[in-house]
Amino acid sequence: MTVKVYGFVGSNATYRVLASLYEKNVDFELVTVNMASWEHKRPKFLSRNPFGQVPAFVDGDLTLFESRAITQYVARKYEGKGTELIMKDPLQMAIQTVWMEVENQKFDRSSWKLMEIAMGRVRGGPELVAEYEKKLSDVLDVYEARLTECKYLAGDSFTLADLHHLPNINFLMSTRVKRLFEARPHVRAWAKDIQSRPAWVKVMSLSPW
Repeated sequence: MTVKVYGFVGSNATYRVLASLYEKNVDFELVTVNMASWEHKRPKFLSRNPFGQVPAFVDGDLTLFESRAITQYVARKYEGKGTELIMKDPLQMAIQTVWMEVENQKFDRSSWKLMEIAMGRVRGGPELVAEYEKKLSDVLDVYEARLTECKYLAGDSFTLADLHHLPNINFLMSTRVKRLFEARPHVRAWAKDIQSRPAWVKVMSLSPW
């Protein structure tokens, strides 16, 4: 039975899941959810994700929501296939988990706010932009130091700790915030590296923009 992802092209959370499936060479069907017609708030979709947000993920009798939880399931279920996105050693996995949490709790919060401002979803003058650029800069300073020690955030191999950043980085690279990445040589090289991965290129090929 084919894995199904209920989401849409343009959704960062959907992109995150698709990237993990491409990295693991898993066949899937992307079922487009029409957000404009509020399909995500109707009973059929809510039966898959009670919070009415994309994506929802169906694999046989299993239904999941929350993109980061889905990517971890994909990485574990398809262990040994495609890219190994989860560290096997308990110590290494502990380190990977730390950086996955940093992405979720630190990077995503500041970068998402800057994305919302850029998209006009949040009214933000220069002071608000400066506030969140400073917050993101502080995170990227930590990343710069970390990436002097290893090629990727969790160590010397690409994992979910890196993959989870891709949608936000991809968007921010088309805004003035790009300069915050460019100003840090190790962060710049890391961002370029992960964006050039074949799996991410496949995700981006789905976009009509």
